Amino acid sequence: MDREWNDSQPIYRQLRDRVVAMILDGVFKEGDPLPSVRSVAAEYRVNPLTVLKGYQQLVDEGLVETRRGLGMFVNAGAREILLRAERKKFIGEEWPRIHATIQRLGLKTEELLNDGGEEEAMDKTESDVATANPVKEKPKP
Repeated sequence: MDREWNDSQPIYRQLRDRVVAMILDGVFKEGDPLPSVRSVAAEYRVNPLTVLKGYQQLVDEGLVETRRGLGMFVNAGAREILLRAERKKFIGEEWPRIHATIQRLGLKTEELLNDGGEEEAMDKTESDVATANPVKEKPKP
């Protein structure tokens, strides 16, 4: 997990989001234990109650379960639940902004799918300009 916190959200929420990202990325799989509240608090120098609050959100969302005396574990199906929720959030919140930017810039599907095609075209244009206007060196006396 990243050690840096930003001021845009409470730390417990950022912690929750980092665990969610780790589940989506496959770092934590179904049945895997989460690091203990104490170890996370010590490692990231945050209050254990802050870590517990972030973990509790995961429990409330049905992504993690508490096993008394053993710790917290990723629930079966947690990744699928997260994928559905994150896809819905992306399509509802982020995609409209991205789509508007694509329209505003006049980007074509081929340009978006051709990762870096725009850069190659610009590099070619720059090299064409360089060959059309070569810098002439002065003859040495």
